[in-house]
Amino acid sequence: MFKIPDHQVAGHQASSGIMGPLVDDSGLFFKPLQKDERGSKEVAFYKSFSSNTKVPDKIRSFFPAFHGTRDIPASDGSGLHPHLVLEDLISNYENPTIVDIKIGSRTWYPQASEDYIQRCFKKDRETSSLALGFRISGLQIHVSQKAGYWKPERKFLQNSSAEKVKIILKKFVSSNASADSDVDDLDCVFAPSVYGGTNGILAQLLELKTWFENQKFYHFYSSSVLMVYDKESALETKSNPAIKLVDFAHVVDSSGVIDHNFLGGLCSLIQLISEVLTVCPDCLDKTCLPCTDNGLNCNDDGSDR
Repeated sequence: MFKIPDHQVAGHQASSGIMGPLVDDSGLFFKPLQKDERGSKEVAFYKSFSSNTKVPDKIRSFFPAFHGTRDIPASDGSGLHPHLVLEDLISNYENPTIVDIKIGSRTWYPQASEDYIQRCFKKDRETSSLALGFRISGLQIHVSQKAGYWKPERKFLQNSSAEKVKIILKKFVSSNASADSDVDDLDCVFAPSVYGGTNGILAQLLELKTWFENQKFYHFYSSSVLMVYDKESALETKSNPAIKLVDFAHVVDSSGVIDHNFLGGLCSLIQLISEVLTVCPDCLDKTCLPCTDNGLNCNDDGSDR
C-alpha cells in the first residue's frame, strides 16, 4: 500500500501527473530513479557506501538505510518504475518539525554540463549558498494540534541573508513560530533540548564534521542535511532530535581529497546554530553547548581556526 509522504519539505513531490516519492506503512521510503545518469549514480553511491567497511557505524547512522531497488507503480500513473528503497526517516515522528538544508557553497559537480553548471551557479548566487555555504531548501514547523503546520514557500526560504537564516533557525526551535512572528518575540524554548546537550543536533553535527575532516572517499554535491524533532517529545524532555544526510545523485569520488565544499558549509551551519544557543536564555551558562574543543569555529575552507 503506497502513499504520498505527508511530511516532505523539499525535492520533487508527487502530485497529479508528477512523479515523486512514496512511502508505505512498514517504514520504507521509495524514491523514483531519475531516468538520466543521476538515478544510476545515486544507486551506485548507496551500494558503495553500504559496502564501505571503513565508514564508522555512528556515521552510517546519519544516512538512510538502503534496501536496494524495486519496480513499483509510479505516483504519476505511468506504470512500473524503478525506485530506491530507503528508510523512511520521518515514520517514527508523530508531528515532525523538519528543515532541509542543502550543504555547500557550490552545488554543481565537476563533470556536469556547462548549462547545468550555469543554472546551479545562478541559484547558488541568488540564495545564501555562496555567502553561507548552505541554503534552506524546505521547512515545516508543527505549531500546535489545532493550528497544524507552518510550511513557508521555498522562495521565502532561499532568498535569505545570514541574519534571516538565523531567524529561521530560531523559529525552528520556538513554540511561537509563524510567518508573522517577530525575531524579538521568538522564545527558542526548544533550543536546549533540540540543539543543545550531548545528544542534540549540534553535538551530532560536530560528530559529522569530525568525519568530514578526515574522510577521503566521497565529495557530496547538492546533498542536504535533514534536521527533525517532535515538539511533544521535547516538551516532555524526551527530546529525539536527529540529523540525516539525504540526496546523493551528485556524489563523486574524492580522488583522495577532503571535501572542503561540504565541510565548509557544515562548519557555517554549526556556527549559526551555536550562536542561536549562545543567546538562548536557558543556555547562557553554556551547559547546553558541547565542548568548544570539538571545533565550533571554522575557517571558510572547513579547517579549524
